[in-house]
Amino acid sequence: MTQRSFFRVVAVGIMMLLLIGMTGCNGLSAKNSLTGIAPTGQSDAAIFVSKQAPVLVSMLVNPERLQAFERDGELSKLKTRLLANTGIDYQQEIKPWLGNEITLAVTSLDIDHDSENGQQPGYLMALATTQPEKSREFVQLLFSKRALAGANLATEEYKGVKLISDNQIPSTSSEKEQVKNQNSLAGAVVGNSFVLFANHPKVLREAINNVQVSDLNLTSSNKYQKATKQLSKEAQAVAFLNLPVVAKWQNLKSDAQTYDNQIISLVSNPKGLLAETAFLAKKETSPPAAQLSEPVGALEYIPASASLAVAGSNLSGLGESDLAQLWQQVTASLSASTEDVISKFLPVADVQKRSLINWREDIFNSVEGEFAIALLPRAEQTNPDWIFVAQKSEKTPTAISRLDQLASSEGLSLNSFTLNDQKISAWTQLKTAINKSSEAKERELFTIQANVVAARADIGNYQIFASSVETINAALTAKENPLVKNRDFQDSIAAIGEPNQGYVYIDWTKSQDILERQLPILKFVEVLGKPFFQNLRSLTLSSYGSDTELLKGGVFFQFLR
Repeated sequence: MTQRSFFRVVAVGIMMLLLIGMTGCNGLSAKNSLTGIAPTGQSDAAIFVSKQAPVLVSMLVNPERLQAFERDGELSKLKTRLLANTGIDYQQEIKPWLGNEITLAVTSLDIDHDSENGQQPGYLMALATTQPEKSREFVQLLFSKRALAGANLATEEYKGVKLISDNQIPSTSSEKEQVKNQNSLAGAVVGNSFVLFANHPKVLREAINNVQVSDLNLTSSNKYQKATKQLSKEAQAVAFLNLPVVAKWQNLKSDAQTYDNQIISLVSNPKGLLAETAFLAKKETSPPAAQLSEPVGALEYIPASASLAVAGSNLSGLGESDLAQLWQQVTASLSASTEDVISKFLPVADVQKRSLINWREDIFNSVEGEFAIALLPRAEQTNPDWIFVAQKSEKTPTAISRLDQLASSEGLSLNSFTLNDQKISAWTQLKTAINKSSEAKERELFTIQANVVAARADIGNYQIFASSVETINAALTAKENPLVKNRDFQDSIAAIGEPNQGYVYIDWTKSQDILERQLPILKFVEVLGKPFFQNLRSLTLSSYGSDTELLKGGVFFQFLR
């Protein structure tokens, strides 16, 4: 098995974590779900990992327990494909002793801390074992195969643990310099609990040191302990990130670091898969966004056909919240624009470009109560229609008046008419069209066409804005079949729990094309997680909690039945 093959084995572990999401496709009833599997909720292998490690990812369920819930044999196919040409027979050599944890970690950014010879990150994989003797036999067999393939083997006793490692023998002198920077494979069985693999013996020695000197390992970190308290005891997978080190590793900017650690957990339930996360701050952050204890009333005006919906309260305070601080950190790290995330994904930006209207300053900042924003796909056009519903406040008349003035200054006309007994106001752009008279060819007839840029309606306690007359009519008649009464939507927000700070609901089957246009990298992610995205119906994002030293949130994935 070559060095490259070792990293394919690591990839198996990573992909298995993704497969938990795929098994959620079948978690649609109490009888057929992962809720019957009893994970530990935390990684026991964290004791091998340093406090300064960039990333730790753990799957806390034996892969065989997942296999009973997979569709079309995806897990078996994946293991076969990724272990191909490695010389490893999973069924015969790994399955008999593999326990309930597979942990992967990037232990350091440079194993020897020597920048002159380039960066060589340290990688560690820990596999829980239920039969230490069988796992020792596997390690011996694995390295025997590598020796037969031409590798140099070395063994050493380190603090009572036998370490085995190798390096590939260079076939030509031109490869010798390359070999200096190649990763070797090192392995060991530690006690009766774990089998360790690493890309260098030094990584294994440091892992053993971390166990024997408890102050060195991740479990002794106050931030890690606080983060794990946010985990569900039913978590089937966990990841912990040291964000400043991750930023350095990935060559990202780390100037605006409000949050320095993040923990992520995956929990399957009968309706789908919940990924929860908590960002831990260096110091006290801005107050959380407004908390909601019941569904947003403005959603009554969002049709069930919506492909995306954002709902919450107090848009005016969002820019000063902990969510805004997180968004600033993300965009600063990626060197991206800090424009409003909502504005970025909504085609209302087209209106903003054509006029002096600034959605955040002229509209969002006047919304102190409930709001709902939605996209409605239309087959005959690329960009979807949009609806914005805002609860009225004392600021509403002033905001509406300012919008009318701005529209007028841009040459738009304000027209009013009645639609199903409801008064509608529309900002229109007038255009003339020339038609030749059929009676006299020399005579020209001029007609005036009104292009609706946006429309609004005042109904009850809400102001409704929309991209067209058809769309505002859809909002006014939405109570016949609103999104908030859609079963899939109800299942999604029920999984998020209350109180929360609102939610973003994305119907994946309707929004995929739109999101791919806004985020081209998404297509690459979809290729990697093809089984997951093939079965994905919707995802719902939310944040919750009132702790000003951490920001907690979740994403609920719902799958096709």
